[in-house]
Amino acid sequence: MRAAIVEAVGKVSVTTVPDPTPGPRDVVVKVASCGLCGTDLHILQGEFAPTLPIVPGHEFAGEVVGLGADVTELSVGDRVAVDPSLHCHECRYCRSGRGNLCDNWAAIGVTVPGGAAEFAVAPVANCVRLPEHIDVRDAALIEPLSCAVRGYDVLNGNLGAQVLIYGSGTMGLMMLELAKRTGAASVDMLDVNAQRLATATTLGCTGAAARAEELDRPGGWDVVIDATGNAGAIQDGLGRVAKGGTFLQFGVSDYATTAVIEPYRIYNQEITITGSMAVLHSYERAAALFASGVLDASVFISDRLPLEQYPQAIERFQAGIGRKIVVEP
Repeated sequence: MRAAIVEAVGKVSVTTVPDPTPGPRDVVVKVASCGLCGTDLHILQGEFAPTLPIVPGHEFAGEVVGLGADVTELSVGDRVAVDPSLHCHECRYCRSGRGNLCDNWAAIGVTVPGGAAEFAVAPVANCVRLPEHIDVRDAALIEPLSCAVRGYDVLNGNLGAQVLIYGSGTMGLMMLELAKRTGAASVDMLDVNAQRLATATTLGCTGAAARAEELDRPGGWDVVIDATGNAGAIQDGLGRVAKGGTFLQFGVSDYATTAVIEPYRIYNQEITITGSMAVLHSYERAAALFASGVLDASVFISDRLPLEQYPQAIERFQAGIGRKIVVEP
């Protein structure tokens, strides 16, 4: 089969690899679409994945074409979206229900071969059957949506909150859509990319600007979300949290990224600083939300490229062009 391969740091290509073989409780998925995200850039930089080469792609959906010997829950022909999370179920974090913090954390498309290929293997337990009305080519959006749902689980959103989101890429826009549905009184968006910011306006954000100073919120925001991973945005956002408010680090930063906090202000103003790591008990809920129409795939997916153009897709994503880019074998 054909697959994208991150061969070494900074080097990606599309080549022929052996067809995957399912284990007893696995299925083989014929990939319909596979999304690119910031994690794929980190893998290309040599972060996250313990060893290279690796077939990337942790946001994917497709049709079941092969079954392991012990699989009874799905049938050939079923259309599924795949939760990439692979937890050990043995460490203290897994045993306490915090599998996203697993000491032996792994993921399809990050530590084992993923969906940037014609076919991918996944445990049957990780597959969610899709209803008939969903276009399987759009269902690659379910995985990033599940990360956004996890982010809002962490926030424990309060009704009437004033929300500020840094970054109007795919994840920032998903956080916008969820904020609108979790009782936010206002949702302001910041981005230096005018085209992406225009999309946030189209989706109904309250205010849109390149810098927070352009928005009228002198007392700060109850909830500030960084969806960029950018050090400058993070540093600015930490200073925009209102008294009693929360800062959520949602964007994935480079390992070396740092920011300065003010301990006295955190103490004196009872500010919460927290993070949200990937997916936790949120994939099925994201699939249900997606089926309900919470996202307009035609707005979120800006580029559909053939698998053979995976290197060009990565370059386009690195350049900040478009919104969600998917490759389709």
